[in-house]
Amino acid sequence: MRAKPCVAEIRQRGQITIPKSIRETSHLEEGQTVTLFPLGNSIIITPKRLELDEARRQMKKILQSSGVTVEELLEGLAEDRAELYGELYGDK
Repeated sequence: MRAKPCVAEIRQRGQITIPKSIRETSHLEEGQTVTLFPLGNSIIITPKRLELDEARRQMKKILQSSGVTVEELLEGLAEDRAELYGELYGDK
């Protein structure tokens, strides 16, 4: 799906609102950092996805879709760690 060009107004202190249709098509989320590239009389805006931020977003989506809470995930990790430790070093 390709977004159509939109018009936006530059506000006080240079702020601009990216229309919802473009944010959705470009997968831009509130608080996300973008990079601006001047190109002649145009400006290219592209998402700057930090690996850790992207991993956090993906983990959040997985947790939400699975219905698992963070507490349950951490509890499961502790159990898995204990089991792996037992397999590697014997029970203590």
